[in-house]
Amino acid sequence: MAACSNPGPSAEASDALEIPEPGRPFDAATILEAMSGSRRPGGVPNQLETDAIAAALAQQLWTMDGEPWTTMSISASCGPVRCTLDVAGSRSGSLGDDLYAFEIIPAGGEVAPISTDLRSLPPDVAAVLDRLAREAEPRIGNDGLVLASARWMAPPDHETFELSYRSGNEEGFCELELALDIEAEGVETLSANGC
Repeated sequence: MAACSNPGPSAEASDALEIPEPGRPFDAATILEAMSGSRRPGGVPNQLETDAIAAALAQQLWTMDGEPWTTMSISASCGPVRCTLDVAGSRSGSLGDDLYAFEIIPAGGEVAPISTDLRSLPPDVAAVLDRLAREAEPRIGNDGLVLASARWMAPPDHETFELSYRSGNEEGFCELELALDIEAEGVETLSANGC
């Protein structure tokens, strides 16, 4: 990650932040059950419902606190050689969903991540991240911005969070995207429009 553009929150503030430790709470049996019970249109093709593929997926599915999601959905589609498979999960009361996308080659059992969009954050964690970002970035308060969304990263980048701020002011619209690094105790501006 690039050097932070602004000094971050004090060590005392960060020490008070208890970010859960990410973990991989799923096993192959749980993934197979979710595949076979898929209610998404098209479900999951049979060639993907193998112990080896389910085990490979389980090794790549992280949750923010190492606990299983309360809801999970899996969908997939296959071409002649390759398949794509999406896994979405969340916990009751979380601010969003975690979404993983994979490319799978069933013949060889290869499972490779395509993308992740991890937004299943407990509200109390999001509130503390918002406070730390406001301490490090004066533009948030000066422009009257509100936290629109927060995203966490799977290991090894789990100390970094991406926060999106928006103004509700009709006279001037501001969008600010920040990366908050807990370990480095600072923020990096990813983008700023109208701010």
